[in-house]
Amino acid sequence: MATNRSDEAMMYVPAWQGLALHQFMAPPRDAPAPFPLGRRRGRGFHTARSAIYQLFTRLVASGRTRVLAPDYHMGNELRAIRAAGAGVEMYPIGRDGRPDLTVLARQAARGADVLFTIHYAGWPQPVSELRALCDQYGLVLVEDCALALLSEAEGGPLGSFGDYAVFCLYKTLPVLDGGLLVQHRHAFSELEQLPLRRISRAFEGGRALELWLERARSRAPRVGAALAAAKRRIGALLTALHVRRVPVGDVGFNVADTDIAMSGWSERLLDRLDYATIRNQRRRNFLLLASLLEESGIVPWRELEEGVCPLFFPLLVKDKREAFRKLKACGVSATQLWNEGDPQSAALEGPGARFLRRHVLELPIHQDVDEAQIRYLARHVSDAHIALEGPSAGRGAGGRRSRITPETVVSSR
Repeated sequence: MATNRSDEAMMYVPAWQGLALHQFMAPPRDAPAPFPLGRRRGRGFHTARSAIYQLFTRLVASGRTRVLAPDYHMGNELRAIRAAGAGVEMYPIGRDGRPDLTVLARQAARGADVLFTIHYAGWPQPVSELRALCDQYGLVLVEDCALALLSEAEGGPLGSFGDYAVFCLYKTLPVLDGGLLVQHRHAFSELEQLPLRRISRAFEGGRALELWLERARSRAPRVGAALAAAKRRIGALLTALHVRRVPVGDVGFNVADTDIAMSGWSERLLDRLDYATIRNQRRRNFLLLASLLEESGIVPWRELEEGVCPLFFPLLVKDKREAFRKLKACGVSATQLWNEGDPQSAALEGPGARFLRRHVLELPIHQDVDEAQIRYLARHVSDAHIALEGPSAGRGAGGRRSRITPETVVSSR
């Protein structure tokens, strides 16, 4: 997708997708939405962590109180699980983002009730093996798909293999908020009837403006920056007036906010989005960036497997905060995902989780990023010399070196 923008000028590459006015005003699409949105049997919450809390409150009440959870995590999901009354035991995640199934089986055999698995940035965990392990030891399987909406594995969508699945919609889609809980087996009927509060109109208007500004800034950086600065001044005024705003994103967990429903504006948008285009654009951007970076000997942390809808381009860097700073100075909003996890579990993290927290930087390849921005991003990543070098770098899943070619990029279109 060629553009007329000059690569010499400063660009702005936002970390997250924005919202276009035509997406909100479009009529509902005739094509059915993909799982889990098409079936709409899931319960919508303001955030995914609210869905996790409500689910585990019922699991604990039913007697399932012992949870196995990965040591590589954001933190909010574990805070929600603990707030629901469950005890958490960590299992180790390796540098490849996968659990050691032998170690996990030993932990399950010692006694546990729930296995909580996280699909990182769109890449699947070994779902068949995890399902078999849970069946063998009588565990409930909960899939955290907050980072993996629209991804597939082993012939099915992620979130369809467990007894329960939780999704975070706004990380992948241009919606205001949204956490979705899907129950496949052992469903709790009270969760479907749970009374939820409506989010405020102030949140809806402010969040929609924020998403529109991000999109505008990515297309006209100077004008968008001025508009964003104006919005920050408005936000500061609201703070000074003590106007309470319920946050989304990775900004903590509050039990008092777990009974808030998904925004009606988000519900409206879900009927109007082109999901196939969103997924294809993310894959296309990933492959193009991989192809350009490989010319400098830089490859992603994970290969783009069949079925994956990548949330980011995960890159191993030498110094995460320094890499983030260098790219930000060029107008590139990378994401420092999960620098720290749940404080109660920090001492129990293994070497794999500690390595990932130090070295994985997420580069934006979402559906709003165009070809000119990808080329701009690739050049600045290469020029900044931020990529990790040595035996830990340049390996895909299973230790194989990623190999991307221009033909690969074309074939993904």
